[in-house]
Amino acid sequence: MNIPNAEWVNPLISALEAVQLAVLRLLSWVGLSGTSEGQAAWPWPLRLTGENLLIDLGQARRLAWTLALLALAVVVLLLALFWRRRRWWLMGTVPLLLLLAPWPDASVLMAPAQPTSFHRSPTGFSAGSIAQGRALYAQHCVACHGADGRGGTLASAQPVWPPNLAGPLLWKRADGDVLWRILHGTHDRRGRATMPAFADSLDAQDVWALIDFMKANAAGQSLRATGAWAQPIALPDMTVRCGDHAPRALSAWRGQRMRIVLADASTAPPLEDPRLVSIIIRTSARATTTPSADCEVDNADAREALALIAGAGTDALPGLQLIADRDGWLRARNAPDQSAWSEDDLVCRTDLAPQATRGVPASDGLGALIARIDAEPVRSVKGGFIH
Repeated sequence: MNIPNAEWVNPLISALEAVQLAVLRLLSWVGLSGTSEGQAAWPWPLRLTGENLLIDLGQARRLAWTLALLALAVVVLLLALFWRRRRWWLMGTVPLLLLLAPWPDASVLMAPAQPTSFHRSPTGFSAGSIAQGRALYAQHCVACHGADGRGGTLASAQPVWPPNLAGPLLWKRADGDVLWRILHGTHDRRGRATMPAFADSLDAQDVWALIDFMKANAAGQSLRATGAWAQPIALPDMTVRCGDHAPRALSAWRGQRMRIVLADASTAPPLEDPRLVSIIIRTSARATTTPSADCEVDNADAREALALIAGAGTDALPGLQLIADRDGWLRARNAPDQSAWSEDDLVCRTDLAPQATRGVPASDGLGALIARIDAEPVRSVKGGFIH
């Protein structure tokens, strides 16, 4: 979602993540970081985070000024190496610069870290991975967390009530931190186990699939409860066939706006629109294997993944349309009984008030919607970093 009144903080937070990733890659390259679950392991118990800086802009300004003065101190030191006459005078200014720096509060800037904190999911958030995660969730998680993520039949028997997986929790924590907690369990301040470890029954690939399912499920629960995706959700990747051409991944169209049309045999195909790439998702298996002229997906995993995200049963999918932006985020939904698009269909946003769209005719609802999507790119905070 858009993060209001803090656009100048975005590059600062992005720089914090980039520096830490660069340090981790360097440590891995020289063989000092070790590995965890197949990726380079973060070697320290703390890491820099940016989430609190979006709340406390005063601390963000302190950090920005501190970094500026540190950069100036480095420049002064480099200058001292080459300017011998003024070397000691220049070097004497460095402690002064460090004293002048308005150092931010460490409790705002630092967060607990795990060896997997900077791990990235290898699944690509695919429909197949979501389907795998659904089966694993039903086997290992549903009794405590419930089908909706808010608590199951065994929730009250746990030391503490399980966290709400239908809320923003999965977006606030880094994926790598969630991976670590599932594999190694969670504990309270006294060290007592509040969730068992699953490392003996699940491997990292299983847990990444679980995380994909939990995100998709949480998105659907949010849409049911509030009519909006309160947290951004990506369009799941899947294999698309276009006529006689070789199959390709849906992610191959990243960089273009996409319209997903869920259609049964009676659904009329959408009119082509140069502003969008249209992909048909079959809501039931086709009776014929003859290639279609349209770009389409005929896959049970794809149907179930989109039904999950849309908060609807597979029987309610025919006629549903979704729009994803150029970055692959799902942004808008058009119900089967709606005749035309409008800005009200924008369900991934923070500002729910209607806004006037300049340069778009009032009759062009889809154009106004596209203009709104382009003007309000997703800026989600994941594990304290903006994506």
